[in-house]
Amino acid sequence: MEQTTIQISKELLEYLKKRKLGEKESYEEVIRDLLEDTMELSEETKKDIAEARKEYKEGKFHSWEKIKKELKLNV
Repeated sequence: MEQTTIQISKELLEYLKKRKLGEKESYEEVIRDLLEDTMELSEETKKDIAEARKEYKEGKFHSWEKIKKELKLNV
């Protein structure tokens, strides 16, 4: 993987540090997560969401309670 260095303010560095989920998470991962939040959903994803909503309205789903009962889980 090619690497580069960027300059950021101390204020931004502190913000990025606070956004880290753990010590081992890299700043690249933090930045990617922030960018992902602002990215547009793909057309395929939009279609999948629309289809899932339609199926839900039509009652084509299984509740967690029903699944637990069918699998005899005590969760």
